[in-house]
Amino acid sequence: MMRWVALVAAALLALTSCTTGEDAVVRGSEFTFVSPGGKTTIHYKGADRQPLELAGSDLMHEGKTLSTADFENKVVVINIWGTWCGPCRTEAPELQRVYEKTKDEGVVVLGIDVRDYSRTVSQDFMRDRGLTYPSIFDPPGRSLLALKGYPRNIVPSTIVLDRQHRVATVFLKPLLEEDLLPVVRDLAREPAARQR
Repeated sequence: MMRWVALVAAALLALTSCTTGEDAVVRGSEFTFVSPGGKTTIHYKGADRQPLELAGSDLMHEGKTLSTADFENKVVVINIWGTWCGPCRTEAPELQRVYEKTKDEGVVVLGIDVRDYSRTVSQDFMRDRGLTYPSIFDPPGRSLLALKGYPRNIVPSTIVLDRQHRVATVFLKPLLEEDLLPVVRDLAREPAARQR
């Protein structure tokens, strides 16, 4: 009985630690993630959100770097995936369809391949599934350090940035085309940021 009580108390503590705070919190130039009430789809609004930049090694072109900054004034769908992840195998073609339908509207999908230590296996994963969107090869997940508090252990997960590269939506679950397409189309209709 005592063991059961301890387990319930630990579970409640874990749940309440996710519910103390606002949605994503932006302090200065940092994005700090909070999942209110354990939600798996979180939408963010407000002009006070700061742009987010992530960068890492290009999966398909060793020695080249990919960055969200490469996609200025585009909606960027960042998808965290791995070849070892069963739901990622189902989700990848869904993301490809969204990419094909929206790339002419100013949307790009950018994968981040985590916990895969063979670049060749990851490249084969992309080729075998006909995935044409770019991916960062990042086995240790270092490119995600800019996301303070983000649950990097949830794979797949997806972060959608607006045209100014501010976090607009986070999905902490596998996605289907119908989940993602309306979100990116709404963001693609927003005006592009002014050139600096």
